[in-house]
Amino acid sequence: MAVLTALGALAGAAQAEAAPAAASHKRVRVAPGVTYEEFDIKAAKGVAHAHVLKVDLGNPQVRVDLLYPGAVASRAQVSRMADAQGAVAGVNGDFFNISEAQHPGVEATGASVGPAVAAGQALKAAVPNGQRFGPALPPDATTEDVFGVGSDGRARLDRLALDGSIRTADVELPLGGLNQYALPVGSVGAFTSAWGSASRVRATCGTDTDRAAPCSTDTHEVTVRDGKVVSAAGTPGSGAIDAWTTVLVGREAGAQQLRKLATGDAVEVEHRLVAATSGTAYRLALGGYPVLTGGKPLPGLDDTASAVRTAVGIAEDGRRVLLLALDGAAAYRSGLTIAEVASAMRRLGSDDAFSLDGGGSSTLVARKAGASAVSVLNHPSGGAERAVPNGIGVFSGS
Repeated sequence: MAVLTALGALAGAAQAEAAPAAASHKRVRVAPGVTYEEFDIKAAKGVAHAHVLKVDLGNPQVRVDLLYPGAVASRAQVSRMADAQGAVAGVNGDFFNISEAQHPGVEATGASVGPAVAAGQALKAAVPNGQRFGPALPPDATTEDVFGVGSDGRARLDRLALDGSIRTADVELPLGGLNQYALPVGSVGAFTSAWGSASRVRATCGTDTDRAAPCSTDTHEVTVRDGKVVSAAGTPGSGAIDAWTTVLVGREAGAQQLRKLATGDAVEVEHRLVAATSGTAYRLALGGYPVLTGGKPLPGLDDTASAVRTAVGIAEDGRRVLLLALDGAAAYRSGLTIAEVASAMRRLGSDDAFSLDGGGSSTLVARKAGASAVSVLNHPSGGAERAVPNGIGVFSGS
């Protein structure tokens, strides 16, 4: 397929508030195995404009991986992450800890809600369901739900649960969290160098069912380096965490257990993410929630609230991925309901589909012909790209 000059025109106008000049169907080749399309979708509350990347994972020159800024508790624009990692295209990813208006004085971490795996390495686990940001989950969905691509190169939907432990000379404790902005009540969570330098206080705020609940007053933090306790503090701290170092943060019963440790005590911390259905290790995984499985919409999807959306679909037994971001220009801002997103992804050929963060986060980027950097092809509804914690990057080349 020939590269259309329309891609360049759209890229130049991507940050403007006006709607795209033409609403007719356009199709553009971005790279071998990667195409970009844009078209209108008639919806209950008006016309939505869709931007779609179709990615052929069966092409040996194509792969997808997690876009992220290098730390879990950090955010960057999709275009900047794509360029920094050498991606030819991508979309924004998971919902995230965007605000702490409910806990004045507590830093918003920017960390994502669900599990995250990049280049085969587990970065973080999921926060409790009641601590998530974003719209209400569909029935039976959880924060452990992920879209992922395995080491076999196939995409699939799954769930990733944390399996971890803390062993001392006297006790073995279950690990309640890994690089999460919210820990289960009464648990101990582990923070590694992947977390970044953001404050860990937010991890002890809210409860498993109420994100707005006050921060715990019963907390304790222990730093373990090379398998031994090197320091402790009564409140969670901040700052970069060195390699070979793990910071354990406890709340309530977890804090009481950590207070029993003294400097020099031996501590062994283990953790991994366990897939519910796949026996194949994940190369990429990120959170959101399913809207379509086996070609059928999930029961109970919301069909009333319309918004700008981002979604990822899976077709051809995991060999093809479809990345959709709606346009946020004023003419199209009514968007789609989640039920309409599921329907749209099915019409595009998806057997399974997964909702990602939307609204001002919805962003789709791609390189135009001859360019060395990506351009934003949709109109972010806030008038400019929002910094986000992660995304799905599309890479081309051997």
